[in-house]
Amino acid sequence: MTQANPNPSRVDPITLAVIRGALETTQREMTLTLEKTGRSSVFNLAHDYSNALFDHLPEMILQGQDIPIHLGSLIPAMKAVAGYFGDDIHEGDVIYHNDPAYQGSHILDCCMYKPVFYQGELVFWTVCKGHLTDIGGPVPAGYNPAAKEIYAEGLRIPPVKLWDKGRRRDDVVNLLLSNMRARRDQEGDLNAQFGACRVGERNMIALLDKYGVSTMRAAIAELKDMADRHMRSLIRSIPDGVYHGEAVLEDAGHGLGALTIRTTATVLDDTVHIRVDSPPQVPYFINSYAGNSMSGIYLGLMMFAQVPPPYNEGLYRCVSVDLGPKGTLCNAMEPAPHVNCTTTPMETLTDAVRMAFEAAAPERVTASWGHASGINIAGINPATGEQYVTMVLASIISGAGATRYMDGWHACGPLCCFGALSSGDIELLEYAYPIIIHRYGLQQDSGGAGRYRGGSGTVWEVEPIGHEMTIIAFGEGRQIGTMGAAGAVDALPERKLGRLEIDKPGERIVHRQNVMTTIQPGERARNVNPGGGGYGLPWQRPVGEVLRDVQNGLISIDAAQHEYGVMLDHCSQQVDAAATASLRERMNQQGVQA
Repeated sequence: MTQANPNPSRVDPITLAVIRGALETTQREMTLTLEKTGRSSVFNLAHDYSNALFDHLPEMILQGQDIPIHLGSLIPAMKAVAGYFGDDIHEGDVIYHNDPAYQGSHILDCCMYKPVFYQGELVFWTVCKGHLTDIGGPVPAGYNPAAKEIYAEGLRIPPVKLWDKGRRRDDVVNLLLSNMRARRDQEGDLNAQFGACRVGERNMIALLDKYGVSTMRAAIAELKDMADRHMRSLIRSIPDGVYHGEAVLEDAGHGLGALTIRTTATVLDDTVHIRVDSPPQVPYFINSYAGNSMSGIYLGLMMFAQVPPPYNEGLYRCVSVDLGPKGTLCNAMEPAPHVNCTTTPMETLTDAVRMAFEAAAPERVTASWGHASGINIAGINPATGEQYVTMVLASIISGAGATRYMDGWHACGPLCCFGALSSGDIELLEYAYPIIIHRYGLQQDSGGAGRYRGGSGTVWEVEPIGHEMTIIAFGEGRQIGTMGAAGAVDALPERKLGRLEIDKPGERIVHRQNVMTTIQPGERARNVNPGGGGYGLPWQRPVGEVLRDVQNGLISIDAAQHEYGVMLDHCSQQVDAAATASLRERMNQQGVQA
């Protein structure tokens, strides 16, 4: 063991940098463990999981650059879990949890917490949250659009020990797995989470062996202070004042009507208070409990802030939050159904928070990313007779929003995952499940029009092999398009929307709501995602860039004319310069008059 730091309240810059790098490496190694050992496609292909490290307080000392909807909720969830057990936390314990009543995000996101003891003292926690492909309940994959209360959605897991002082509680593990479909996948993913937490524990103990508890705590305190300084510096640059934002949640088909979420950001010196005003909770699965809503708020803030690392709980010291009264859409209480909440209304809440901050600093305005609009699939594998179920995360890959400097990235969303989600290989999905994927690619004309174009969303088309397959649609973005910025306007808004298309013999059924349906062999389900929003006036986009988008299949010749004012010959794709100049002049005049 190295010599203990003689002045543990101060850490020299080199030691601080080494410890910071080791913490980041530990988190990445936990992530790689999940990728390489996870059983389900949600883990090993889509990477729908997140890891974090906490200290004894417990405060987050490092969040990975993983799924934003997971990370924000981990802060209150970790405190709720530690508080639940109090002094009954011992070396060798492992705790599991998913319940939104204990600050979880939604019940499909199951979280594992492992306390790290050193010389008999609780020093750290390693934490791993992952989306399980099924959590029991009446609907495969957990998304039940007919649920009117949380009890109709799946298995709630309040804080419970899976390992007690190093002994695996096989009775508890069996109880959980017996309530889940596709047990092999769920057990494999649970073991992968345990492996990730163990890897994190091993690395943290090695750091303690090298530097000692005092030096590690001093370094972590400085890293949290550093994050605090970064965020306070940004908030201090915003003029003191009260700023408002709002975003509309579309009617998903239960006759609830459009719902508006409003936010208020009150800036005072280097602090900000964020208040959320949302409608009363509804008998539909789009209610968000407090932990999940904190993720939406933090993501909206971070989209605006774009502060440099480190990313830890120090970022939020200067931020206070009021979610509004209990029993509202963004501060739900039992028995509100909620499973869709990590996409809807979280993404709408994120937009509302970001827009409040952009009202304070218009020069930082950006377009929104596409919202999640995806499907889950389930059925009986005719080759094995076993049930399969999976969330098709490839089906929710949408486009990123444009900024004042550049086009949005293609196939990078949705907003709730902010680039951390992966599609996985088509061949591996077809190997894992009895399906044929006929199409997966960018959807033409899906990106928002603007001086800078929004990123394209995707289209994912599937057919079952030899069996009836259940399709469950969830999310939004099928009726209200992705928000653009700085004057962006979509002349062809229908093409920007998501939708689920079912091709049956002689007919095509188009769904723009959350539904559960079935298809047979020879029939196909096609899920189309919205793209990202555009930035600026579309007719100011350089003609050459519009032409290149047409040549690359990102926009159609029709959209080039109606959205960008560029006239192209349908055969040669040559630009008619005179007609283009005339059309753009008319568009500009109409835009000014509007």
